[in-house]
Amino acid sequence: MGAVVQRASVDQPLPEGIGFRVLWHDRWLLVLDKDSGLLSVPGIGSDKADCLASRAARCFPGVRIVHRLDRDTSGCIVMALDARTHRELSVQFQERTVGKVYEALVHGIVTGDEGLIDLPLRKDLVNAPLQVVDHVHGRPAQTGWRVLSRDAARDTTRLELLPRTGRSHQLRVHCRELGHPILGDDLYALPAVRAMAPRLCLHARSVGFTHPATGERMLVECQTPF
Repeated sequence: MGAVVQRASVDQPLPEGIGFRVLWHDRWLLVLDKDSGLLSVPGIGSDKADCLASRAARCFPGVRIVHRLDRDTSGCIVMALDARTHRELSVQFQERTVGKVYEALVHGIVTGDEGLIDLPLRKDLVNAPLQVVDHVHGRPAQTGWRVLSRDAARDTTRLELLPRTGRSHQLRVHCRELGHPILGDDLYALPAVRAMAPRLCLHARSVGFTHPATGERMLVECQTPF
């Protein structure tokens, strides 16, 4: 990938507490750093109407969401400012030419320094929105992982996660199946592990893609907040 893209200047100041920061902004697209706890798109019901897409549209009219992050996952998310850019970025995500790097804080001391989790996933038909491993009916899901650091005193490991596919809750389920659930995970971790952090400790640290207008390979990063 090319050089890391630095924070670009924004045309207007953003309201306090809007739930995101601008990492990159030009005439074609945005890359935002989304807060944990904010939906990417509206959910079902009026109580889930507030989301990143609607908040960003108040500041950047016509903005279109290209991909999503889970509500409780923070970090880099790409949005388009016109139909052509949206279409071309969407193709890159569909064809898996977008590079995504996540960082997670997990429970326990992970043995080994790196590896690949290859476990197919499907929806849990009884307990929505949970996902389950299913070797017969599940869709392929692969996550590469690498240890960044270990903290024996806290009994935690910091992991870099490299998803090769983009299944719902993939990283959360794969970390649990590795035997090391993510701290603060209210869906897949036991209560004691959930209580170890005030939020889900999963962050989309960087995103790499080809700029639809310039053809330049972009790499945008944001600091991990935990």
